[in-house]
Amino acid sequence: MSSTIAQRRAAFRALHESGCFTLPNPWDIGTARILAAQGFKALATTSAGHAWSLGQPDGQLSRAVTLEHLRQMVAATELPVNADFGNGFGADPATVAESVRMAVATGVAGLSIEDSTDDPQQPLREIDDAVQRLCAARSAIDETGADTLLAGRAENFFVGQPDLDDTIARLQAYAEAGADCLYAPGIRTREEVRAVVEAVAPKPVNLLLGPASELSLQEIAALGVRRISLGSALARTAWSGFLQATEALAEQRRFDGFADAPNNADLNGLFL
Repeated sequence: MSSTIAQRRAAFRALHESGCFTLPNPWDIGTARILAAQGFKALATTSAGHAWSLGQPDGQLSRAVTLEHLRQMVAATELPVNADFGNGFGADPATVAESVRMAVATGVAGLSIEDSTDDPQQPLREIDDAVQRLCAARSAIDETGADTLLAGRAENFFVGQPDLDDTIARLQAYAEAGADCLYAPGIRTREEVRAVVEAVAPKPVNLLLGPASELSLQEIAALGVRRISLGSALARTAWSGFLQATEALAEQRRFDGFADAPNNADLNGLFL
């Protein structure tokens, strides 16, 4: 029985209230369907993984291309989908609101708005500016009547400004602005995670689990994190295998990079 968009959104919100869950990030229809078959309860898009699949660097895809990708990912499985929605595709709050309404119309169960600027000289927005954009996103969701979950992202650690106090101040402001979930990609230590969770409680926290994390899944759950996402890690893992195999072939005329690849029948069987 197919689930309705409203049911997916309700299920996604319930996941944030019932403990800690893993939110993997597929980058196309095939990877989404495999993750669904493996038993994950929800999925999230990855702007980087999607961009690389189209031969573009992260952050360069248009709003129209991103929205079409969201429609495809929502249609790919019966699972709730959270949208990696960048900075909201808007130079001002009104345009962010317009973009968010378009994203909600694709059927996503959640979406995130970042406070980065893509300007290396000033990589973070002023808090007041970022708050206005979160408020615009919140109002846009509420006006649609959809129960789409809004995540506010403080990008300090991602843009080379790892100031935990400022990160927490931003997350608290975003919570006040109406964010349902808070996210500070790049925090890694037990102390950083605990500080963020305690600062925004009782609202749930998303933790990006990277290769340098010193924490296990069990420890993360014990710290009070409700949502663990993988960002571009799955896409980077796939690209790693591709690059290793093709570089060995191009540079050393070796074919052993394909030794551990699944055969056609095995892959076809995943999609039957």
